[in-house]
Amino acid sequence: MSQTRMLVAPRASEHGSTGRGKGTRRFFEGWTFVGPASLIVVGLSIFPAVWAFILSLQEWDGFSEPTFIGGDNYARLVADPEFLDSIMHTLFYTILFVPSSVLAGLFLAVALNRRIRFIGIYRTAIFVPFVASAAATGILTTYLFSPQFGVVNNVLRTIGLPAQEWLEDPSQAMIVIAIMSLWGQAAFTTVIYLAALQDIPADLIEAARIDGANRWQTFWRVVWPQLAPVTVFVTIWQMIEAIKLFDLVFTTTKGGPLDATKTIVYFVWERAFKGLEFGYGSAAAYVLFALTLLITLAVVVYSRRGDKEAF
Repeated sequence: MSQTRMLVAPRASEHGSTGRGKGTRRFFEGWTFVGPASLIVVGLSIFPAVWAFILSLQEWDGFSEPTFIGGDNYARLVADPEFLDSIMHTLFYTILFVPSSVLAGLFLAVALNRRIRFIGIYRTAIFVPFVASAAATGILTTYLFSPQFGVVNNVLRTIGLPAQEWLEDPSQAMIVIAIMSLWGQAAFTTVIYLAALQDIPADLIEAARIDGANRWQTFWRVVWPQLAPVTVFVTIWQMIEAIKLFDLVFTTTKGGPLDATKTIVYFVWERAFKGLEFGYGSAAAYVLFALTLLITLAVVVYSRRGDKEAF
């Protein structure tokens, strides 16, 4: 019996060492596949972020020797009326775009969450604007809202209403940008909400109807609470998209008229790549990052206090 135990013990030990060896081998095999991609991702995110922060503390035109100036770029930003105006323009666009995109996505998702003929075609058609390029969206915007030959003004003239200046009017240009952004980006919130609606257990809805709840009561009391975490997620996502608006402005108004559509990102691009003030542009980019981070954290904290966690 003792001899049997002596024989069994080494085998168990050998089995344990073999298991640890397999685990170690799998660990290194996994990092062999993941490691190169991880290095690329880190290299394309961490390194540019650190370099941009160093640039924000310097004065550099891209050609001459950079000069360290500390926090002068940030102090200059605080006193720059053009930068402060770009913040206000971005904030105005965010207020217009984010609630509209969330509500439009929710409405379209509810409308598309049905079993009707050709529903696949309808869902595909809703998503097409999201995959359209910024250049195509910009051309379409110019075509629709041209003060002289635009389709929208032609419709207004047909029904007896006065034509508008649209993209050439400082008070209307950002509204047009928000409308066209909504046309392109509402599809994203629609897809997210549609997936969330289809994930709600049918038993909950059926139980509410058996209890006598009508459609509105069923949606407000049963469906909407289930969509709260998704709403937090799409709100944060669309806020980030709004804050970094650039491509549609670049392809339509170039920040005009009278800088009425100049956003923070367009300000960064203009100063860094057009004015060759890379240090000043990097400082503005870091202010943009700080604003985005603060807004995201505020929404996340608020949602967690309300038991509506999305992350």
